[in-house]
Amino acid sequence: MPYTYQYPRPAVTADCVVLTRESTPQVLLIQRGNDPFRGSWAFPGGFMEMDETTEQCAIRELEEETGLQLTDVRQIGAYSRVDRDPRGRTVSVAYLAVIDSPVPVTGHDDAALARWFPITALPPLAFDHTDIMNDAIRLLTSS
Repeated sequence: MPYTYQYPRPAVTADCVVLTRESTPQVLLIQRGNDPFRGSWAFPGGFMEMDETTEQCAIRELEEETGLQLTDVRQIGAYSRVDRDPRGRTVSVAYLAVIDSPVPVTGHDDAALARWFPITALPPLAFDHTDIMNDAIRLLTSS
């Protein structure tokens, strides 16, 4: 039997930040193929399915949007600023994956492009992904 709730519920998304272990780390970004922020750069990510965890969502979206298959991710944090997504109330859980060096990637699904960027030369990022990037760098350098 489906549940009916008196209170509105936010959508849940997951994002995956993939960084390299190089002297100048690189980060994997996708160019958004759809609104909002069509044409802007962002982390691979998307909406969580009802039968998956946020971790599974981040791993699935990474593969769907870039072709990159990873299984080892760790949580960066949850991002819940009220205005973070113009489509409506959305909470995102971001995950970090670290690999040795860039691997070939291709934009798939709703990602127009997938590309590696040095963390010292990032394009403007969609949503609140600059905040997520800063937290990911802090997590990378603290471990």
